Amino acid sequence: MAVACILWRRLDSPGHDACRLLGSDAGWQIDGVAVFPHEGMPACLSYQVTCDRAWRTQQGQVHGWLGGQAVRFSIARTSGGTWTLNGAVISGLHTCVDLDLGFTPATNLLQIRRLALTEGQSADAPVAWLDVAAGTLDLLQQRYECRSQSSYWYQAPRFDYAGLLEVTPDGFVRRYPGLWEMQAG
Repeated sequence: MAVACILWRRLDSPGHDACRLLGSDAGWQIDGVAVFPHEGMPACLSYQVTCDRAWRTQQGQVHGWLGGQAVRFSIARTSGGTWTLNGAVISGLHTCVDLDLGFTPATNLLQIRRLALTEGQSADAPVAWLDVAAGTLDLLQQRYECRSQSSYWYQAPRFDYAGLLEVTPDGFVRRYPGLWEMQAG
């Protein structure tokens, strides 16, 4: 059953992303499609991430193309914390509970919902970060601080990024300063 849908507009370059959140007795799922330029060529990526009822990532799928290059990624996380990318075990991710797809703001919802922070609380949320262009899955340190029911201070030191994320009641990012903003939802 669809719980929520959203359409984002990219701010740092042309692009859009449409996503929906689905809920079931087994857990949660986000499905979406992002279109944007990549190295001067059009890109189109479809994605799906499934989580258990506690918002812990179980698996993710990404397929589409970056310019003339077809891409297909299958990511899985076992209950013991082992991550795989296209069947190969990726080391160094045992502290990660969440999958972050680097090309979309959709996966920030996973950390926001799983952490369930109240105003004034903060938490580190290391994620398994998929870099589609490089074809890699690696550790990305992130930190969230709940400023209000609709805003979180977010930091990703690796990218020297920090900003106040505005979120919808469903947990989707409404405004991601300098990168994305909601158009419809």
